[in-house]
Amino acid sequence: MTGSRGEGLVLKSLSGFHYVQASDGEVYECRLRGKIRARVLTGDQVVYTTLENNRGVIEEILPRSTQLYRPPIANVSMLFIVLAYARPRPSLMALDRLLIMAEWHGLESCIVMNKSDLTPEPEAVSIIEYYPQIGYQLLQTSALNGQGVEELTGVVGNSIAVLAGPSGAGKSSLLNLMLPDVSLEIQEVSRKLGRGRHTTRHAELFSLHEGGWIADTPGFSALELPRMKREELAMHFIEFQEPASGCRFADCLHHQERDCGVKEAVNRGEIASFRYENYVSILGEVIEKERSYQ
Repeated sequence: MTGSRGEGLVLKSLSGFHYVQASDGEVYECRLRGKIRARVLTGDQVVYTTLENNRGVIEEILPRSTQLYRPPIANVSMLFIVLAYARPRPSLMALDRLLIMAEWHGLESCIVMNKSDLTPEPEAVSIIEYYPQIGYQLLQTSALNGQGVEELTGVVGNSIAVLAGPSGAGKSSLLNLMLPDVSLEIQEVSRKLGRGRHTTRHAELFSLHEGGWIADTPGFSALELPRMKREELAMHFIEFQEPASGCRFADCLHHQERDCGVKEAVNRGEIASFRYENYVSILGEVIEKERSYQ
């Protein structure tokens, strides 16, 4: 009915139009009320007024629970970090940076090891064996034979989830299996590089049959670290927490300090050396960035 008000979910935004799905499933092409200065993001919950021909006006953007900037999307609860068994070889550093990003933004993370039909690279074996031990959820999938896709879809629940990971890991192929009614464009994989190219140009939400939403986004550039202080970094390495209680100094950065409980745990093999090496590398980057903030 023209002139009625309602609340809805922004599925996508294109050329100044925002496509808002109402609670009854109807989608309205909306403009933003001129007095509103905030940017509308995919995933926003908004208040709108209906016009004729399934058009409408967004009157208010409701408070966001989370907000990502690259890609720009709101109210995400779950980040799927998609890596491959092989082709391309998974990066342990990229994984750790994405886990930091997810925790910094208050997102739950799930590691998805795709291409389980291939022989795993050594890094893939390390991921599969280590990360579940320290508390991360990990699923093994194959976009080729469908292994794990139903479980992956079920993890979303009633939330909004987004996929991140390197080109060629199979994000778009997994999305196509999760969304059988939607054809998502995937460019031909380069035989030379063994990588696919995601062709999405805007963030868009798609409804899953089991409930919840999955975001098809233009590539994640979230490997850039959030703006944090050096003493905050270790909080995002969850297996550091218990041994850190044994550090001699309360402000220990677990690097050059003496009597460090974390370094002792590394020496005992309780913390993987690759995780600690990644931490030290990222710590140096955080310290360097810290100087630029002053």
